[in-house]
Amino acid sequence: MKELLISGELAVDLASAFDASPNPYMLITPDFRFAAMNEAYLQVTGSTRAALIGQNLFDIFDAGPTEAGRENSRQLRASFERVLETGQPDHLAVIRYAIPTVQASGKTIMEERYWTATHTPIRDADGRTAYILQHTNDITELEVLRRKAAGHQTESALNIMIGGDILTRAEHVQEDNRRLQSERNRLYDIFMQAPGFIAILSGPDHVFQMHNAAYARLVGRSDLVGKSVVEAIPEVREQRLIDLLDRVWTTGEAIEGRGSPVQLQRQTDGPLETVYVDFIFQPIRDETGQIVGIFGQGHEVTDTVLAVDRQRLMIDELNHRVKNTLATVQSIAMQTARTHVDPASFAETFQARLMALSHTHDLLTRSHWEGAELRAILEHETEAYGPQRVLFNGPALALTPATALSLGMIFHELATNAAKFGALSVIEGRVLIDWTVTGTNTRTLNLTWRELNGPEVEPPSRRGFGSRLIERSVHHDLAGSIELRYPSEGFEATISIPLDRGDPT
Repeated sequence: MKELLISGELAVDLASAFDASPNPYMLITPDFRFAAMNEAYLQVTGSTRAALIGQNLFDIFDAGPTEAGRENSRQLRASFERVLETGQPDHLAVIRYAIPTVQASGKTIMEERYWTATHTPIRDADGRTAYILQHTNDITELEVLRRKAAGHQTESALNIMIGGDILTRAEHVQEDNRRLQSERNRLYDIFMQAPGFIAILSGPDHVFQMHNAAYARLVGRSDLVGKSVVEAIPEVREQRLIDLLDRVWTTGEAIEGRGSPVQLQRQTDGPLETVYVDFIFQPIRDETGQIVGIFGQGHEVTDTVLAVDRQRLMIDELNHRVKNTLATVQSIAMQTARTHVDPASFAETFQARLMALSHTHDLLTRSHWEGAELRAILEHETEAYGPQRVLFNGPALALTPATALSLGMIFHELATNAAKFGALSVIEGRVLIDWTVTGTNTRTLNLTWRELNGPEVEPPSRRGFGSRLIERSVHHDLAGSIELRYPSEGFEATISIPLDRGDPT
């Protein structure tokens, strides 16, 4: 225990002074367990150190089952909690607690006594409250006199009334303090539970004085109070946030932001995350009008900003796809017109090709334009010829929208050619479609279209629009390769296209 120096000479150590004081003192931990007490405290409580050390105060000294007793316990606990919360001393003007008293007969009874108490924080080397020191004074006689004064108006009772009035005023002050504390607690609960983030900063270095739970969630940490913004959230040092706070402090003008990006390290050793916030920084002024701090509040709007960005991207993508589709339709129309001089023939062929394009669009729409399965595209383009005549063999494969559209047109032309001149033009004809996917980092689709049991095949004397459309789609749209073969037993086509080059549409 430290020693106390008086006038430069060694006098007594603090433990001795503590124990010799006629006023009761006791020391408790932040969880309300006895850590130390002096002899006066043991005398008024009729207890021993061995019985108290390490025990919870509220387990040892029960104020009783009455409403008044519960209220006294609540006041005492609330005072301790205020000390822990604020780090400042707290006072109770009047509190009633019964203590054991030994009567002349030797019988011990619980005597009701009145006390005034002061609770002082004792801090450790880091500045945290390690203990609470309670200093009490027994004011029972003064309370008794005050009550007697209420029934006596004689001159001899004047001094009694003066003491009673002082105590009454003290009780009124305590009641006002309790009412103010209750209101403060309600406001604090509202502050902490507010859905938007709130922070109160002080001084030119923007030191955190308070913040609510939403702010702690936003920045991913809660140990902010007492630190400057740069100390508590170092990743914002080079960001626009500090400049904005400095401007509010310097000019006294509020600053507002909408959808402003901030990069935060929300997890220890984690990456920086970009969050978007709506916010307002307002100056806090003292009674002279001097700026003493900044009040910041707002909401995180990351989901909203990202949703708007996605919507804008989808609209741009839709516009691009519409332009591409119109260009495709225009090309189909022009090429079909060149090879069909008869209006009826042109209309039939043009409509069939538009329907093929429409079928693939339907598949993509069902998946919100995220892609389509290869087998589904093949089934769509060949279902008119019966499931027994077109056989598929290959793994499940999801295609990007651009690849799906191009392959849809290719399969339509192959099926149309087979129905007009190849295996699907006769009942016994069959089409076998096999595909595989090779590679890991860069995958390649290898697909073979093979016709069997159809009319004898002869190489064409000229390349029609269908053949040109197929080759152009594979070479230019899909960056792949194709080989068309015409053996007498049946037409064959081998297509090879890369799958991981992105979606150019």
